[in-house]
Amino acid sequence: MAERDDPSGVERLRGALARQVDRLPGALRVALSGRRPARADGAALDPTLQLAVALRPRADRPRDTVEHPARSRARFRREVLSTVGTPTPVAEVRDLAVGGAAGPLAARLYRPGHPPGVPLVVYYHGGGYVEGDLDTADEGCRILAVTSGHAVLSVAYRLAPEHPFPAGVEDAVAAFRWAQAAAAELEVGAVTVGGDSAGAALAAVVAQQTRGDAPPAAQLLLYPPADTATSYPSQRLFDGYLLPEAQRAAYHHAYTAGTGADDRDPRISPLYGQLGGLAPALVVTAGFDVLRDEVDAYAQALDAAGTRTVARRYPSLAHGFVTVVGLSRASRAALVDVARQWAALVASL
Repeated sequence: MAERDDPSGVERLRGALARQVDRLPGALRVALSGRRPARADGAALDPTLQLAVALRPRADRPRDTVEHPARSRARFRREVLSTVGTPTPVAEVRDLAVGGAAGPLAARLYRPGHPPGVPLVVYYHGGGYVEGDLDTADEGCRILAVTSGHAVLSVAYRLAPEHPFPAGVEDAVAAFRWAQAAAAELEVGAVTVGGDSAGAALAAVVAQQTRGDAPPAAQLLLYPPADTATSYPSQRLFDGYLLPEAQRAAYHHAYTAGTGADDRDPRISPLYGQLGGLAPALVVTAGFDVLRDEVDAYAQALDAAGTRTVARRYPSLAHGFVTVVGLSRASRAALVDVARQWAALVASL
């Protein structure tokens, strides 16, 4: 039987209840998790995220990611959409098609109601290059558009394992070039790139691939997998939260297996690219994230190479916090803060 793509009534009810639980005192939320308060490296995990981790079904996610990607995508979609609630209002939300490397790609344009000529961020969703779509990224893009005052073009690039590396990279570059060419038609000004998790890595690669040839005006990188070739302490410290290390490895396998790809290829691990002269970057890390240290390393390397870099860490949050903004008020507040900093960075260019 095919997996259902959208949440059932019961799943939506659970999501509504979870949103109410987020309003309980933090100590009570921790108690409901049945665990001691999660603390590591001097930080405490947001109680709602601790409860979410405790209640997450014990499905064999890594195996599904590699062997049953459709099942994995459907589960991810149901989990995200069941927690969203009422979408954040945006002046204009329009579905359209953009040019990809192998044909048209579905996309969604968000306009916050500001005058023509506002900056546009071409946005790539997270999901390990295997999961995620326009709908799972929808609420995050709405908050980003409304808070920053920028237009957002969310792009559904091709997913692995059906479309392994470098399909996602090729689509990301093509979609960015399409947006630049269509800027007048879209009534936008500066074209930037951004994304979360795998999508942030794609944004980083776009910035590198287009260096010196009409590059993006800026790059918004929310916890990108920046260095797949190296082991970092955060992979041990934060294993078992919203992105277990085994799941990260499964995503990487689904994306690169059989391609002959080198983990030090900058299109897979942006840390190994030429980092000087790139577009200014806002690099965001989550405290409870197996990727934390490599994201920090990427921000530091960008800065050391002379690329203007603003680094921001949210110590109490976990990897993927952009996809749980409907569930966690702390995650929503963090994304609002990110969007404000992003607007300030772009305005300073």
